[in-house]
Amino acid sequence: MPYMPPFIAPTRHTEPESALAQVRQIYAQGVNHLRDAMQRFVAGETLPGHVRACYPFVRIHTETAVPQEVLENLGLSYGFVSGAGRFETTLTRPDLYGNYYLEQFRLLRQSHGVELEVGTSTQPIPVHFSFAENDHIEGTLTPERRAMLRDQFDLPDLGSMDDGIANGTWRAQPGEPQPLSLFTAARVDYSLHRLRHYTGTAPDWFQNFVLFTNYQFYIDEFVRLGHEEMAKADSDYSAFVEPGNVVTRRAGLGSGAPGTPPEDLWGHAPPRLPQMPAYHLMRPNHTGITMVNIGVGPANAKTITDHIAVLRPHAWLMLGHCAGLRSSQQLGDYVLAHAYVREDHVLDEELPVWVPIPALAEIQLALEKAVADVTRCEGAALKRIMRTGTVASTDNRNWELLPGNEPQRRFSQSRAVALDMESATIAANGFRFRVPYGTLLCVSDKPLHGEIKLPGMANQFYRERVDQHLRIGMRAIEILRAGGSQRLHSRKLRAFDEVAFQ
Repeated sequence: MPYMPPFIAPTRHTEPESALAQVRQIYAQGVNHLRDAMQRFVAGETLPGHVRACYPFVRIHTETAVPQEVLENLGLSYGFVSGAGRFETTLTRPDLYGNYYLEQFRLLRQSHGVELEVGTSTQPIPVHFSFAENDHIEGTLTPERRAMLRDQFDLPDLGSMDDGIANGTWRAQPGEPQPLSLFTAARVDYSLHRLRHYTGTAPDWFQNFVLFTNYQFYIDEFVRLGHEEMAKADSDYSAFVEPGNVVTRRAGLGSGAPGTPPEDLWGHAPPRLPQMPAYHLMRPNHTGITMVNIGVGPANAKTITDHIAVLRPHAWLMLGHCAGLRSSQQLGDYVLAHAYVREDHVLDEELPVWVPIPALAEIQLALEKAVADVTRCEGAALKRIMRTGTVASTDNRNWELLPGNEPQRRFSQSRAVALDMESATIAANGFRFRVPYGTLLCVSDKPLHGEIKLPGMANQFYRERVDQHLRIGMRAIEILRAGGSQRLHSRKLRAFDEVAFQ
C-alpha cells in the first residue's frame, strides 16, 4: 500500500481566494509529506510503504458555452472554455503562481458563473519536485540507498509531461476531462527545475517580459545598465539578480520590499557561467525584464523557450545580430521581422513548417516606436536605418559553403532580408505556447556582398551598436507594459478549442 498523507476531499468554491487557499493546503501537505519521508529515508529509516503525494487539481463543469455578450464584455482571448463539459488541470507551486492562479480562477467565475472544484488529483508529485530551493539531501545517499529510490518514491514520468496540449495533438479518452491549461503540474515542475540548471537562477526571479540575445556583448551592457538602475534611489526597478542568485538591491530599499528577493535565497556567483545565463531587472509583480544569453543556434533557442513558457510571460523578444542579405543594407541597420523562413528544423515535429507564424501588431508597433524613440529618427530617416521584412533562420552556420549555394536561392525566393540562427525558433515557440513574440535584429555582416566581420571592425561595431540596440529593446518593453499585459495575448495565438488559462 502507498504511504500517503491524509486524504483531502474535493471542495467547491465561489470565491477565487478560497479556491487558491485550498490549493495551497493540498500542495503544502503533499510536499511536506514527501520531504519528511525523504529525510527519514536518507537517515536510513525503513518507510512503511511506497511514498506518494499527489498534486492538487482545479475543475469546472459547464452546461453551455459562454454567451457572446459575456465574451464581448470580457475582451480577452482567454479566461473561458469553448463549450459544455468537464475541464480540469493539476496545479503546482502556488507560492510562485498564486497571483496567476487567482486571475485564471476569477476569469472562469466571471465567464461561466460555475463553482470551482478543488481537490487532490491522482497525479503523483515526483519527489525531486518537492525539494525546497536549497535542498540537496539526495546527494548524501549511499549508492545502495540511491538504487532503492525508485522503489520508495515516485520519480519524474516523462509520459505525464509531454506537450500534446500545446501542440494541439492531445485527445481526451472516453470519460476523461478536457484540459484547462497548456501544461500539467508535472510538466511545469520539470521546466522549473530545468530553468535552474540552464540559467543559474531560480525561476522565482524571472520577469514577465523576456529579452533573448545571441551575443554576450548585450549581456555585458544589460549588467551595466542593471547596476546603474540599482544606484538610483528613484528607479522603477527594485533589484537586479545575476547567475547564482546574486542579488543587488536598489539603493535605499529595505529588506522585504515589494519586488525584491528574500535574503535567505540570496546566493553566490558560480565558478563558471551556466549554459544560458539569465539576468533579472526586477519590478513589483514580476513586471520587470529578464534577459537570457541563449548563445548561437536554434537548439538552445528551443530549449530555453520550452521551459520559460511555463512561467506564462507576457512577451518575449529576440535582440541579436544577423547577416544582411540585401545590397541596400548597411552594417548597423535594424531589421524588424514580419515573417520567418524556418530552416532551423528543431520544431518540425511539434509545429509543422506549413504553419504560418504571423507578426503580432502590438509587438511590431512597440518595436517600431522604440526604434524611433531611441534613435530620434522618423519617417524616411527611420526607414533608412530599419527595414521590415522576412528573417530566415538556419541550423547551418556555414550555409554559404554548400555546393551550388542552394540556400541562397531559397532565401531569395522567400524575399528574406536577413539571416540568423535563432529568431524563427523563438517566434515559432512563442506561437506554439501562446506567448507574444517579436524580433529586432542588427545587421553585423553581409556575406553575400563580401562584407564579413574582421576583428577590429567587429569590435568597433559592437561598441557603437549594442548599447543603442539594447535600449531599444528595453524601451519596447516599457511601451508594451504601459499598454496593458492582458491585451498582448492575441486571439491570433489561440486554437479552435483553446484552454481557458492564459
